Amino acid sequence: MERILAISAILVAVWLGLVLALVLAGRRALAREIATLVPNLTRLFAGLLRDPRIPFRAKLVLGATALYLAMPIDLVPDLIPIVGSLDDAIVAAFALRFVVRASSPEIVAEHWPGDPATLRRILWLARA
Repeated sequence: MERILAISAILVAVWLGLVLALVLAGRRALAREIATLVPNLTRLFAGLLRDPRIPFRAKLVLGATALYLAMPIDLVPDLIPIVGSLDDAIVAAFALRFVVRASSPEIVAEHWPGDPATLRRILWLARA
C-alpha cells in the first residue's frame, strides 16, 4: 500500500510540474486543460457509468478502462515523461470512442464537466 501511495505521489508531482512548466512558458490555456483533464475524465466516466441511456457493454468498457487507469502498472511506465501517459490517453480515447458509438456524442457531452473544446479535441483524437 505504501508503494502505491509513493507512486501516486510521484505521478501527482510530475503532473503538477508539467502544469507549472506550461504556466511559466506562457501556455496558460494548455496548462489549465492538462490540470483539469484527469479530474474531468474521472467525473465523465462516473457520470456515464450512472447514466441509464448508456448500454451495459459500454459501461463494462468504461469500468475496465477506469480500473486500467487506476492501476499503478502500465504497458509504458508513467514515470517516462510524455510517453508514459500516452498509453493511458490512448486507452481512455478508445473507451470514449466505444461509448460515443454505442450511445451518442450528445450524451457524452452532457456529462463532460470541462471546456467543451477539450472534449471536442479528445473525441477528434479518438475519431469518434
